[in-house]
Amino acid sequence: MLSTLAPERQIMLRQLIRFGIVGFSLAALYSVIYWVLATYVMSPMAAVLIAFLIVVSIGFVLHSRWSFQGHGQAEDRQLKIKFLAVQTSGFVLNELFTWVLTGPLEGPTWWPLVPSILVTPVATYFLNRQWVFR
Repeated sequence: MLSTLAPERQIMLRQLIRFGIVGFSLAALYSVIYWVLATYVMSPMAAVLIAFLIVVSIGFVLHSRWSFQGHGQAEDRQLKIKFLAVQTSGFVLNELFTWVLTGPLEGPTWWPLVPSILVTPVATYFLNRQWVFR
């Protein structure tokens, strides 16, 4: 199937698959850390911060060295700043989902995981692909 696609499309499809593997793994890790902390240890908003810091640290290494391997810039200061900006936008999205769903809507601590897993990774993939690792 890949061989019938144009070379640029093959590269993008491979990146998307690798990003999905890494992203799914990181989403699972984020979910476990967030849910345990938000349910048993601290406020949901604080749990987002802790879970996100852990996952983003691992994510930079995996995405820059594997998901977007051989694509674009060398690992430099500008790349790290752009990656951090994209991840910050993901963090803000997750905090917003968490605040709305566990605050005003008074939902259980697991509710924010649904948009955090379905919306945030898609947004950060496109930002990473078009701006960070281009």
